[in-house]
Amino acid sequence: MGKYENDVNQLLTLIGGNENIQAVSHCMTRMRFVLVDPKKADEKAIEELPSVKGTFTQAGQYQVIIGNDVAVFYNEFTAYAGIEGVSKDAVKAAAKTNQNPLQKIMGTLGEIFAPLIPALICGGLVLGFRNVIGEINFFNNGTQSLADISQFWSGTYNFLWLIGEAVFHLLPVGIVWSITKKMGTTQILGIILGLTLVSSQLLNGFSVSTTKAADIPYWDFGFAKVDMIGYQGQVIAAMMAGFVLVYLEKFFKKICPEVISMIVVPFCSLVPAVIIAHTVVGPIGWAIGDAIGNVVYTGLTSDFRFLFAAVFGLLYAPLVMTGLHHMTNAIDSQLLAIPPKTTILWPMIALSNIAQGSSVLAMSILQKKNEKAQQVNVPACISCYLGVTEPALFGVNLKYVFPLVCGMIGSCFAAMISVGFGVQAFSIGVGGLPGILSIKAADYLTFLLAMAVAIVIPFTLTFIVGKMRLSGEDRYGKEAADAAEAAQDKQAAESENKIADTEANASAAADVKELKSILDGRVMPVTEAPDDVFSQKIMGDGLAIEPSGTVVKAPADCDVSVVMADTGHACGLTLANGIELLIHVGVDTVDMGGDGFELLVQEGQHVKAGQELIKFDPEKIKAAGHPCTTMLIVTSEGNASGITMHTGIDAKAGETPVITWD
Repeated sequence: MGKYENDVNQLLTLIGGNENIQAVSHCMTRMRFVLVDPKKADEKAIEELPSVKGTFTQAGQYQVIIGNDVAVFYNEFTAYAGIEGVSKDAVKAAAKTNQNPLQKIMGTLGEIFAPLIPALICGGLVLGFRNVIGEINFFNNGTQSLADISQFWSGTYNFLWLIGEAVFHLLPVGIVWSITKKMGTTQILGIILGLTLVSSQLLNGFSVSTTKAADIPYWDFGFAKVDMIGYQGQVIAAMMAGFVLVYLEKFFKKICPEVISMIVVPFCSLVPAVIIAHTVVGPIGWAIGDAIGNVVYTGLTSDFRFLFAAVFGLLYAPLVMTGLHHMTNAIDSQLLAIPPKTTILWPMIALSNIAQGSSVLAMSILQKKNEKAQQVNVPACISCYLGVTEPALFGVNLKYVFPLVCGMIGSCFAAMISVGFGVQAFSIGVGGLPGILSIKAADYLTFLLAMAVAIVIPFTLTFIVGKMRLSGEDRYGKEAADAAEAAQDKQAAESENKIADTEANASAAADVKELKSILDGRVMPVTEAPDDVFSQKIMGDGLAIEPSGTVVKAPADCDVSVVMADTGHACGLTLANGIELLIHVGVDTVDMGGDGFELLVQEGQHVKAGQELIKFDPEKIKAAGHPCTTMLIVTSEGNASGITMHTGIDAKAGETPVITWD
């Protein structure tokens, strides 16, 4: 009879039976399932099982938190269910089958743009600041900006465009590079292809709408003429060109002999890709842009402009994600050229910026304890409120999808108010919150109302949905339960010598009534740990230590029940009286892959109180962006009772009692 026989039997039934399990694996503390139909899993009943400490769904995986004994539980479960486990990577691959086509598309977009996020964030902040100092007329009765009246700020305004142009005008270079990186092809070829899309030899893509057809330069091949048009800021054309290059390279690598591959493959891949990009991909991208532009212009000038406002407000953010939003500049220019020389389109754009920024603001509050997320959330929110939405869209809202949708809904209602009451702008100015400075003074109050809607609705919806949808990992960072990428199964049986040694020492060890500190440092309640799984005591009660030392020591005579051999950042201990402990050094330190850690013990080893278990480098941990806070968790109380945690003290490793019992 297995230790978890009853729970294993119930879990298999509650999860939907063998036929509902596509794949199963485990990590340090959790069972990881890919289910055929996740709806068949009775989450409430599963969480009531004695062995289960919690459940959540993430990335197509249904994860059941077991604790340190997960390897034993996993072995019993797979044996009882009559199924074979797979690696965690295989589980992740299988989990993708649970994603619908939209999720797969969004996932692909996210993977392509993820490496570009730092540049987008930097560029967004630069352009936002640049707009404030150079585009808003604060002085001389609203006729001059800060850059107009100050040589220093004028120079700063011009200089900052160097960065803004590099990020947003030359964005196709980064996109094509990212595609080749993701698809495993030659990245330098992707960079070169991207450069051909934004070459200075070409007419700047942002100038096409204001250039007469007769003035557009072209290549004349005798039998055909090809417009020399650049694709600055264009996303769709760049992505299409990138994938053309990828598949051409893969094709020629497949058919080309290895001996000449280095010469033939780059030439036969890059040249056709450049030709296709300028003769097929580009024209198609512009055709799509023109079609959208015509629809927008017609909608703004028709009797159905109120309905059009709702549609435009809803869809403007997705247009930004495709790069097609640049076509609205041409439409705005046309509106400003005809009486009354104002535009009702620009206010909607500013409101869309605000709405998406408000969604990010809600995400920032929800993820206030997730340091990694905040590194993106805060600057993305700032740049979005200043009129540059790409960092917010690609760095936050598209990643989770629901903030994007919530922002779109808020933008929809705000746009209907703006257009419904005829709010007009006298120029194309700064987006986001400063956008009100481009609004006619007579429309200030109405636009302020629309701004309030663009703030309140997305923020409220995102906050409510986020409370329900975001996992603990999303909100607080990776939990200690996900500390290991892989864990070794516990030994099925101990050697006779080990058993004899354990029995010989059991009587004396059972008399131990305390655990000494595992580290030099400040001891604090586990509820103050910067990790939700630990602070909420999902893994059990315990304490946290802000270390001043660098060596983890055994708190008592015990057996090493489990170790993280690959990463060296965590281990499990078992005392003779049945108390089971989890030691976890730092938060999210599994991401370091063992760098900065030295594991000094092996699984199954008997150790004495004060014996060194783990050495670590706190500077490397901090440099990797992780807290050094170390947790000592009682995952099973064994035969002990009246366990007391002693916190708020400065402890010495191997000397200061920190946990006692009756």
